[in-house]
Amino acid sequence: MKATRLTLLALMTLASATAWAQADEARAKKIAGGSCFLCHGMNGESTSEVFPRLAGQHAEYVAKQLAAFKSGQRKSTAMAEMVAKLTPDEMLALGKYYEKMSLPREEAKEPQLAAMGHYIYHNGNKFSGVPACVSCHGVNAQGAANLPRLAGQFSGYVHTQLKSFNKRDRTNDNAVMHVVAEKMTELEMAAVAEYVSGK
Repeated sequence: MKATRLTLLALMTLASATAWAQADEARAKKIAGGSCFLCHGMNGESTSEVFPRLAGQHAEYVAKQLAAFKSGQRKSTAMAEMVAKLTPDEMLALGKYYEKMSLPREEAKEPQLAAMGHYIYHNGNKFSGVPACVSCHGVNAQGAANLPRLAGQFSGYVHTQLKSFNKRDRTNDNAVMHVVAEKMTELEMAAVAEYVSGK
């Protein structure tokens, strides 16, 4: 009798969690369709290198960035306005919504630059002290849940973010990025950005 009650309770909890997840996804889809799609595309694919591709990005990372835009830790007039009314639950729901989507793989546009980026990404530059990106972002540039998935991201967007870290204009993320990016030349940043875009 006790086992039956526990099984029933477990099933009710599972059904409740499933209904909650569906409600979260419906809410995220409504938010994404209301404003996010204008810059990031209907499926998080974005068509401009100015705006990041969100498809396939880690849910926790998306939520973290949205919270940073809301608090002002990460600067963007446009994004601050977009996230002003979002709750933490909605931010995570949006992250989960975009994480489920996938991007088609594209080849790097400049193979020679990407080859240089491949070397730096995997080996760093011992002459200037730039560490290998692979140590944090992984062999396939997928990153951990709290780090960005770089694979398939626009090279122009990645390059811009590296420059922001280099100049310390972007301060909301891991301080390690400041130390790394301040050692990188413009060419190294462009090369790494080109490499990850084709992953």
